Amino acid sequence: MIADEDRRWLDVALDQARQGWAEDGIPIGAALVHEGRLLAAGRNRRVQLGSAILHGETDAIERAGRRPAATYQRSVLYTTLSPCHMCAGTVLLYGIPRVVIGENRTFTVAEGLLRSHGVTVEVVDDLECRALMERLLAERPTLWAEDIGVDPVR
Repeated sequence: MIADEDRRWLDVALDQARQGWAEDGIPIGAALVHEGRLLAAGRNRRVQLGSAILHGETDAIERAGRRPAATYQRSVLYTTLSPCHMCAGTVLLYGIPRVVIGENRTFTVAEGLLRSHGVTVEVVDDLECRALMERLLAERPTLWAEDIGVDPVR
C-alpha cells in the first residue's frame, strides 16, 4: 500500500520516465520533494544530451539547483527504479533522508548502501515502473547495458 502523498510524487517521476522513453532514452524518472513541495523532476537524459551522468535522480537534483544543505536534509527523492551507486552517492552527499523507489526487481545495487547510512528506503513495487523497465530490457537491451556500465550480452 502506498500513501497518497507518495503516490502523487511517484506519478511525477513516472511521467518523467514516460517522457524519457518517448525521447528514445532510458525510461527512468525522479522527483525531488521538499516538505510536500516539488523542487524538481528529472529523467535519465544520457541519450538525449550525450551525458555520462544524467540519470533520473541526478537530473532531478541538478534541476533543483543550488540549495542550502538543510533543504536537501528535509527532502524526499522519488525514483522509478532503485538507484545505482552514483545516484545513491548523490543522495548521501546531500543528506537526503528518504528515498521512495518505484521498483527494484530489474535493478538493485545500492539500497544496502543507502540503508547503512541511515537513509529510509521504501520500495513500492509499482506495476507501471516494472512494465517500463521490462520494455526497455526487451526492446533496447544494449542501451540499458550502456547505462549501467556493463558490456551487452551477445
